[in-house]
Order: sequence, then structure tokens, then C-alpha cells
Amino acid sequence: MVWHSLSGLRAVTGVAAVLQGSPGLSGLQPFAGDLASDQEEVVRRLAAVSAEARAMLEAVDVGGGQASSSRARPRVSVAEAAGPAEELIAHGLLVSSGDGMLTLPGEVGIALRGGWTTLSTVDVPPPLPTSSRPSAMVNRAAAGAAFELVRNLELLLDAWGAAPPRSLRGGTGLTVRDLRATAERLHVTEPTAALLTEVGWASGLLALGTDEEGDPSWMPTELYDQWLQQPLAARWAHVVGAWLASPRLPGLVGQRDPAGKTWNALAPDMAGASAVETRRLALRLLAGLPDGEVLAAGTGPAALVARLSWERPRRPRTRTESRESLVAWTLTEAETLGLAAFGGLAAYGRLLVAGDDPVATLAGMLPEPVDHVLLQGDLTAVAPGPLEPALARTLAVVATVESHGGAMVYRFTKESVRRAMDRGWTAAEIHALLAAASRTPVPQALSYLVDDTARTFGTVRVGFAAAYLRSDDESALAELLVHPAAESLGLRRLAPTVVVSTVALDSLLPRLRELGLAPVVEAPDGSVHVARPDAKRAKVRTGQRPAGAQKAHLAARATAVATRVKAGDETATTRPAPPEPASTMSILHEAIDAGEKVVISYVDGRGVAGEARVEPLGLDGGSLAARVEDDVRSFALSRIRSVRPGP
Repeated sequence: MVWHSLSGLRAVTGVAAVLQGSPGLSGLQPFAGDLASDQEEVVRRLAAVSAEARAMLEAVDVGGGQASSSRARPRVSVAEAAGPAEELIAHGLLVSSGDGMLTLPGEVGIALRGGWTTLSTVDVPPPLPTSSRPSAMVNRAAAGAAFELVRNLELLLDAWGAAPPRSLRGGTGLTVRDLRATAERLHVTEPTAALLTEVGWASGLLALGTDEEGDPSWMPTELYDQWLQQPLAARWAHVVGAWLASPRLPGLVGQRDPAGKTWNALAPDMAGASAVETRRLALRLLAGLPDGEVLAAGTGPAALVARLSWERPRRPRTRTESRESLVAWTLTEAETLGLAAFGGLAAYGRLLVAGDDPVATLAGMLPEPVDHVLLQGDLTAVAPGPLEPALARTLAVVATVESHGGAMVYRFTKESVRRAMDRGWTAAEIHALLAAASRTPVPQALSYLVDDTARTFGTVRVGFAAAYLRSDDESALAELLVHPAAESLGLRRLAPTVVVSTVALDSLLPRLRELGLAPVVEAPDGSVHVARPDAKRAKVRTGQRPAGAQKAHLAARATAVATRVKAGDETATTRPAPPEPASTMSILHEAIDAGEKVVISYVDGRGVAGEARVEPLGLDGGSLAARVEDDVRSFALSRIRSVRPGP
């Protein structure tokens, strides 16, 4: 009757009306004397009205106890009453409030219902219709789904660890394109892919990080490496336990919010206040079903909603989710996560819902992992059961998963073998893996595929060089390579007369002159490029230029601009533009050597330009590692527009 509010104890709705008394009958004071005599008077008056008036009274009761009638007179005698409304007013069975509203007194409603306070029976919980299903069948189906959950989550996080998908602007979720690509990669539906990403985030295995270009991206956490070392049953319990306690609503993904915007997976505001309570209560009701009984397929979900409404009658409906949606999502997600199957909880699922440890029970239902595959002549490998984690992860490097299920199929392609070699594998190591992992002989076609890929692998090599040095005098280049002061120039000989350097041309020239050389710049066509440096001038401040020279100055300036534009067009058509990273690399190398700070102008992943004052730490793999205040960040060199020495 009372509840704790922020301002203290408060009575629930209806208590004040009962204590103050409802609008009374004409000539009666409700609850003022003997309640039984009041009810007898109400019954007598109900018997005196016409059938039309009683039907109207019952309609008002069903509609909530109030009705509007602007035509009915608020004060009228029984003899003067015209119509059912005035007849009820005359007998005191409806009370007019004076503003056109008619109210049904509480004692009249009780008498109209035959002494009941409600229209329907509410003291008996609604039953849950069930159907028979062997517990062993439920356990087997749920355990298979649990195995699929762990394997799909591992495949998803491994893929995102290699190529993290970028987050929406401001870290507001996963893009629709990345969600669709994930569903296609795992061979699941998009709602299932959204559920996998949500439980990965809720369990701490997935988080928002920064990729090599400094953009916010979704990637596995350090906890993921520890999670991989645990048994499969323990990994499942960790993930599903997090889902059970999470207020997130994966079922909203793809739907529209109140503003008409589509919900994205991993959106920060996609949570419900009553999600955890509704989910736990629904699963507890399933756990309370008798052994061998499951929720009926047709009428069961609706009956479960009615039961939850009876359990929590005052739970309000929110704008984003309803009780019906929460129950439907709970049943679907519980079966996808391997907690339930066919409308009933598995044995280990009952333990998890009750707060007990389900690992030992689930481990006894999962199939034993196998340590081998069966190689076939069509360049595929069939796993006759769940592979051991180490073998599964190793095989996923050399082959591509073609189909899921109890017997997973891997396919070997030229691209998959080259992917393994990109990670440092040799042809001999791949042959050894295939021979050790297969219970069948290695097909000749697969051996040829590995050897052919290895034969062409690495025939073309790519490296980084900011400038090159060429000289017909081989001894001059040899002397330069062994010079102690040239160690910081990053020199490497490619041919007897050609040496490349990692230092940009603008910085390389003065440093070579300091070593006593007299280098000249070579144009792309092999000719010597000699250019006079532009003369530097300061701008004349406003008001210092003679009035008569203003017009001549503007004409001369226009002529100079036109000349430079024309010269630039001619240059662009006759020779390629100089490489932009040259000056960038030179300044960065000098800043790294001197330990000085620079100001970089860059463009982030959203195309927004910005500047940052950083301390360069090193260059590796096309990216710059730099310290920004107290944080170390990575900037892609392709996104750095310019670099200048810091103040």
C-alpha cells in the first residue's frame, strides 16, 4: 500500500480515494455506517433500473469508471429522467461532477460485479501452457548452440583483432555495413551478429580502441587472450553470465528509435531500465516448469507475457521496448546463446539462472575436442568434431572456413596460403602442419598449391626510401656507406652505383654537403635539376605604401600571379609532382633524432582536418608513433598533410 520514493513513504494510487470515500449514492454516505446495508441498497437500486441503463452502467465500469455526457442533467428525479444516463443519475448509480463527467461510485462497481473488486480474477496466477519434450533433447540442442556461440564469438574477435571495424562518429556504435559483413563472414543472420557483438562488449572481450591511423575502432581487449586459455564451458559461462546481468537490448538493432533513427549495434544508449529484471523473471518462470515440460510453441510466449504482467502489474511501458518485446527477445536470445532450446531451459541453464556454477554440467554435455582433420582431394579439410583451440586457430591461418556446423569445412586457396606466408610461415612448415594434422594422406593437389604459392611469393619486394643517390664512381659511394657520420642517413646499397636513403631529399642534401660531398638533384628524366631559391620578402604593412604606387602594385601582383599559374600548369604536364612525404619524413627524422616536438596537420578517418603538437618517437610500417601530452598515439603517414617544427 506504500512505497519508498525520493521524498519518503508514499501511498499507492487509490489509497487516498478509499480513505476519503468515493462519490456517494444519493441519500447515502458510503462507508459511513454498515457496509452491508449500503450494498443491499445498491443491489435494490440496480434491480430498479432498465436493461438499457444497466448495460450503460456495465460499459462505464469496463471503461474505467468514468464517462462523459454533456446532455444528461446533473440533478433529476426518477420521474423526470429521460434516457439511461439520467435514469442512472436519478437512482444515484452515476454521480455527476458538474463538468460533464459521470463517475461510477466504488460500492456500485462492487455490487455490479457481484461483490468482486476487479472485472476478472487476479488472485490466481495465469497458467503457462506447456508441451512434452525430453530433457535430454533440450540439453543436446542447447549444448550445440552453446558450442556455436563460443566458436562464432572467437571467429568474430579474431577477425576484428586483425582488421578492427571503425566506430561511428564519437564512438556511437557499429556501422550497418560492418554488421552485415560480420554476418556474412560467420554465416549467421544480422540479429545474431548484433547479439554476438553485444555480448562480446558486455563480457569485456570487446572494447573501443584506436587503430594504427588513430581512429576509434572496435577490437578485442586483453581479457580476450585470457578467455581463450579457459575451457569451452568456462568461456560460455563468462559470456552468458554477462548477458544475463546486462541492461543492453540487442533486439533493438535495426529498429527505429523515437526520433526515427535506426539503432546501431553497440550504440551507447541502447539499454532498458527493466531489461535485467524482465529477463531474469522470464527465465526463472521457465526454470520452474516441470522436468520434461517446455513452454508451448504457439500460446506459450503470450502466456508468459501475461504471467509477467501479473507478477509486475505496475511496470510501465517505455518508449523503446514493451514487455512483449522483452519477453520475445529473451526467449530468442536464450536459445541463440545456448541457454535454452525448444522453449525450455537446459540443465546447466537452470543452474546459471539460480546463481550456481554451470561449468561442470555443461562440460559433460559438450563433445570432446579432436586433434585432427580429414584432408580431401578438392582442397578442403573436414573437422570431424570441435577442434582443439590451438589447432583451430592455426588451421584458420592457412585455410578459410567454408561452412559451419558439427563438421566444420576449411578450404585451402592460393590467397589463404599466401596469407600464412605473409605471417612468416614457410612452405616446409605448412607441409609439416598438414601432415601432422591430417588422418588422411595429403592430396597431391594441395602440395602443388603450397609449392606454387611459395615459388612466386616474394619475387617482388617493396620497401621505403625517401631519396636515392646515384654515382658512376663506385668507390665514392662505398666510402660514404662506411663513413661514421653517415650512419643516421639510413643508407642502403641496391646496386654498385645506386644507394637509397630513408632521409628526405631536403634534409639529405645539406647533410651530404657537411660530409664534404657536392651532390646535385637529378630530375625524373635523368637530367640535372638546378633551381635558384626563391628570394624571400616581407609584406608591406597597410598605410606604408605610397598612394601613387598602389595601382601599379596591384597590376604587377596580378601579372606575377598569372605567370606563376601558367608556369605551374606547364610543369605539371611535363613532370610528375615531387613526393609529398619527402619533407615530412625529413622533419620527422630530425625531430626523432633531436627529441624535439613538431606540429602536424592531419586528416582523421572522418575527413576532419586538425593539428596536434606531438613528440615523434619512431616511424614503423607507414605510421608515426608520437607522444601527445601523456598519451602515445599512432598517426598514419598517408593522413599527415604537413609537419613543421613545434614552438
